[in-house]
Amino acid sequence: MRDAGGGVHLKNLYNEYVYFWRWALWKVLDSSNDAGIVTFITASSYLRGPGFAGMRRKMREVFDELWIIVLEGDSLGARKTENVFAIRTPVAIAIGVRNGKRDADTPAQVRKVRLTGTEQEKLGLLDAAESLADLEWRECTTKWDAPFMPAEAGGYFDWPAVTDVFPWQHSGMQFKRTWPIAETRAVLADRWRELLEHSPSGRAAVFRETRDRTIRGQYPRLLGGEGDPPIVTLGQNAPPPEITRYAYWSFDRQYILRDARLGDFGRPALHRAHGERQLYVTSLLTKVPGAGPVAIATASLPDLDCFCGRGAKDVIPLYRDAEATQSNITAGLIGYLSEAHGPVVAERLFAYVYGVLSQPAYVRRFWDELEQPPPRLPITKDPGLFDQVADLGERLLHLHTFGERFHRPGRPPEVPQGEARNTKAVGEALPTGHSYDSDQRILRVGEGEFAPVSPEVYLYSVSGLQIVKSWLDRRKLERSGRRSSPLDDVRPERWEFSDQLLELLWVLEETIRLEPEGAALLEEVCNSDLFTADELPTPSEEERLPPGQAQQAAMKL
Repeated sequence: MRDAGGGVHLKNLYNEYVYFWRWALWKVLDSSNDAGIVTFITASSYLRGPGFAGMRRKMREVFDELWIIVLEGDSLGARKTENVFAIRTPVAIAIGVRNGKRDADTPAQVRKVRLTGTEQEKLGLLDAAESLADLEWRECTTKWDAPFMPAEAGGYFDWPAVTDVFPWQHSGMQFKRTWPIAETRAVLADRWRELLEHSPSGRAAVFRETRDRTIRGQYPRLLGGEGDPPIVTLGQNAPPPEITRYAYWSFDRQYILRDARLGDFGRPALHRAHGERQLYVTSLLTKVPGAGPVAIATASLPDLDCFCGRGAKDVIPLYRDAEATQSNITAGLIGYLSEAHGPVVAERLFAYVYGVLSQPAYVRRFWDELEQPPPRLPITKDPGLFDQVADLGERLLHLHTFGERFHRPGRPPEVPQGEARNTKAVGEALPTGHSYDSDQRILRVGEGEFAPVSPEVYLYSVSGLQIVKSWLDRRKLERSGRRSSPLDDVRPERWEFSDQLLELLWVLEETIRLEPEGAALLEEVCNSDLFTADELPTPSEEERLPPGQAQQAAMKL
């Protein structure tokens, strides 16, 4: 079951349930030509995981029919569902049938059904099924090592993956401590000052040392060059490092102390490519997304967990350099699309992709297909339709970067005003909590009120991350989430976020207002003539490397 490859993903094969599957296939089927049935309820990762391609091929070889009942049950990912067991890993029942001597040149007929709901509802459906005919099955693709996915996905898996259009993806920044991240510049300056007020031994305690970062270490600067002096050697009046904008979570713009000494994984490649025209798409490129958009853009340096609080190699920069002279688009693709559509530039293609992937309708339409990441792109061959989607993408990029990108020259960044207003002042002190009244459409923050706020705005989520709630949780008196150090207790002296909250509400209002237009355009795109991955240029291995490493590889060649 290793023959189909899988690279680094092959480690997932070394799992007890896989051993049981392999033993049963050998015992019942490989050792004879007789008819046989093998059925297990196991973890469901083999249904789609890239390391299990050989396992799926083997199952298609030895069975005539394979019936798969997906029972869900994931409590760790973006699609949280109840399990039928007291475990956090999703499970599936598989019933493999061989009727006699097998024609190994013909792949098994695979059918799949998903049971949803509570634990008791799923068990009830199973209990009520007296035969396979009592369940609503979907035919799966017959490709030998493909995921066990519905065949009616059409051309979805023939489309280019987003990672083949933008070949360089990078992990977001990971500090391993939360105190260098804050809601205001002033808080970060105060935390830095408090850090330096401690003795060397005291600094070590509040810094929160790890294997990769200590107060005695000297580390290369994020933008290159010799490292700054170790923190233990600094005087009490040493100025704080550069303070810059930071995309902490989707739509949550904060600030960081931009210094290699403070974060275990600072991602220097991202810093070297960061500039005034840089744009990032954050997504789940190796994990299964939940409901909502499958991509959110930012103009700020992104955190590892930026998309929805679950990190991976999920940041796609538009450019490979800070000057925005080298796009992160597969060589030859812009020229190819320009021949079909007329002149296409990098920002225009980026906007088209965002016009597709930022639509919740995309996730709803391809819910099952997205179990096999990364997302795939329907790129239309219709020039007019391409322009309509790109226009929508530019409007959404302007919104989601809070006016920092695609704004009119000569005007300051701005967010268009929506309906919500601050109808009652919050007051000076940080609020202790917040609540929402759906009947009156009032968002209460401490003593203050914001209205009207629709339920759609308040409940807007990105793969399980509730945007308004998480934003407010980080700005109340006792902040939710991790506390890495006593320095985290240095908080804003007063509430100063009403205008920012209004901006967030307005961004979500307009985003939701544009959703019907986006859904209609997506429908048109999917029904139009589309480019397949085979028609488009494919990225080289060097293009997939971070800019610095790519240049080194080119020099070696």
